[in-house]
Amino acid sequence: MAENEDFRNLIIGMHYAGIPSVNSLESIYNFCDKPWVFAQLVSISKTLGVEKFPLIEQTFYPNHKEMLTLPMFPVVVKIGHAHSGMGKVKVDNHYDFQDIASVVALTQTYATTEPFIDSKYDIRIQKIGTNYKAYMRTSISGNWKTNTGSAMLEQIAMSDRYKLWVDTCSEMFGGLDICAVKAVHGKDGKDYIFEVMDCAMPLIGEHQVEDRQFITDLVVSKMNQMLSKTPIPSPQRPTATQQPQSGSLKEPEPNKIPPQRPPPQGGPVQPQGTQSQSQEPLQPQRMFPPGQSAKPSTSQPQRPPGPTTQQPHAQGQGISSAGLSMEVEPEPQPAPQQKPQSHPQLK
Repeated sequence: MAENEDFRNLIIGMHYAGIPSVNSLESIYNFCDKPWVFAQLVSISKTLGVEKFPLIEQTFYPNHKEMLTLPMFPVVVKIGHAHSGMGKVKVDNHYDFQDIASVVALTQTYATTEPFIDSKYDIRIQKIGTNYKAYMRTSISGNWKTNTGSAMLEQIAMSDRYKLWVDTCSEMFGGLDICAVKAVHGKDGKDYIFEVMDCAMPLIGEHQVEDRQFITDLVVSKMNQMLSKTPIPSPQRPTATQQPQSGSLKEPEPNKIPPQRPPPQGGPVQPQGTQSQSQEPLQPQRMFPPGQSAKPSTSQPQRPPGPTTQQPHAQGQGISSAGLSMEVEPEPQPAPQQKPQSHPQLK
């Protein structure tokens, strides 16, 4: 975040939506205020010791009203949260310090003060994933801010001490995949750590293309880890259970179709004859009630004299053999009626 820029609302929105990120969104939100980060460095310095983790002394003022105690001069006053040397003023006496306090009153923000270190060069140790680099920057223009004006930058060897600094700082706020430690090597031969940067650090040096590739690989590996955790077969389970249900519903449909075939309105005579040949024992009983009007109509033209009165008698005597007796033996039907009349006379 630079001067007059605050994107915390976007960070909150990303965290609200659960979007994954390299350097967790919690750590990015915590890095929005440098005094908050410096408080973490104080705890690290207490655990490791000043010799292993030489942290510069710092005084925090929550507002301009508290800027009454006069520090040891010269001091560097840092107003608010800013990068690239913005909001940093070197104060040599208490008159200038009161003037800076009035500026802090207008900004309505906090301020910090640090003792001014007559530096020989600046040190920057960066970590991108598992890649480490250390740089040394020396001012040529003579400005006390080595990041402004002309300066000479060169890469130096990565020592165990530098590696310890950046590794311990990368454990802050649950872990940092990308971070950098800034220190000052004074003319007294001592090192002073004064700042830690997260993924908002700028890339410097001749290996910026290589550093971008390391960041790309880190992002891709993070995406692969997140995507591998998503349950892929879960959406296919409901479809697998629905398929047998659809098949089971279709099975009773063909069973319902056969009972629907006989009731539809008798119609022509020929389909009934074909059904009677394929199913002789079943069709005389099922097809006889609807077929009474059809079979007598075929047998009636064979009897011109008038056997219409005798047909109902034959149907009443035997229903199961009605279709065969009427077609094969049409004439001998009156004969059995005369026989019972002759037998009682003989007796």
